[in-house]
Amino acid sequence: MNTQDHNLNMSRILTEYNIRPTTIRKNIAGLLFDGTDRHVSVDDVIEMAHAANVKTSVASVYNTLNRFALAGLLRRVSVDLGRMFFDTNLSEHHHFYYENEGRLEDIPHGLIKVSGLPKLPKGRAVKSINVMVWL
Repeated sequence: MNTQDHNLNMSRILTEYNIRPTTIRKNIAGLLFDGTDRHVSVDDVIEMAHAANVKTSVASVYNTLNRFALAGLLRRVSVDLGRMFFDTNLSEHHHFYYENEGRLEDIPHGLIKVSGLPKLPKGRAVKSINVMVWL
């Protein structure tokens, strides 16, 4: 796919999710949505952008990733107070977290069984259950 077609495709994806397709958003979308599941931090995306000669700032990347997550294009995965990943795999799944390497790896849905949940507060339903196995 040539650059013009790629940018048009990214514009369509962003528009479909009600995100205004600015140049930086199209560029970041192009880095992330290539059909490969990945877990990225703001720093990872900045490195990817610089490697692709995309000029951006920490604030632009941070705002773009959070906008994509809010729209449902990415899922936030919080590891601890200072560490947030953005996951392109939106299917139900869990994660291994390699603490010394600072990276996540998917655990396919269905490999972990959760049972024995406490009684839920009245009027509440389980939205999701996320298991992170720290290694």
